[in-house]
Amino acid sequence: MAASRRTETMEANRARLVSAARRAFAAKGFAAASMDELTADAGLTRGALYHNFGDKTGLLAAVVAEVDAEMAERAREAAAASPSEWEGLLAEGSAYIEMALDPEVRRIVLLDGPAFLGDPSQWPSQNACLDLTKQAVARLIASNVLKPVDVEAAARLLSGAALNAALWVAASDDPHAVLPKAVEAFRLMATGLLKDAKAHS
Repeated sequence: MAASRRTETMEANRARLVSAARRAFAAKGFAAASMDELTADAGLTRGALYHNFGDKTGLLAAVVAEVDAEMAERAREAAAASPSEWEGLLAEGSAYIEMALDPEVRRIVLLDGPAFLGDPSQWPSQNACLDLTKQAVARLIASNVLKPVDVEAAARLLSGAALNAALWVAASDDPHAVLPKAVEAFRLMATGLLKDAKAHS
């Protein structure tokens, strides 16, 4: 029983730290966020941060994973609302790119994430998205919608295009002007995989 309570307390502390860090990183950016302020906001100590995440960068990784997972879920919802699986694939990528306009997503995932955690394509959350894209591509090839292209190659290029488009929008001086260009180019590139583009135009 005591061990179970300890585990619950640790999980609650982790959640409090992630929530406080998310607010701090969104408001001030990772570099400017104070560990003392965010741990005080969580009602915990620096020791709790070190114990749970190793350091501030480990805490950022946990926050990025949480926000990125929410982005993936929002993109999947856009796909689910589409009239076909092909349109769903396009909607999912477009939705991911459009989230670059969300101030929290922009600051935490698309600007600070790559700057302090390295290549986003190596993040576990991105790999989870890639697996879902592979499954969708495989189904579309099997149903004769897409050309018989290598599944992993197509999925990596689609995922990479959406991610890099989102990074471009986030880093732009005028994200609202860049967004429609990025989405249009993504959709045009993706249609190159179609077996019969005219049937889906």
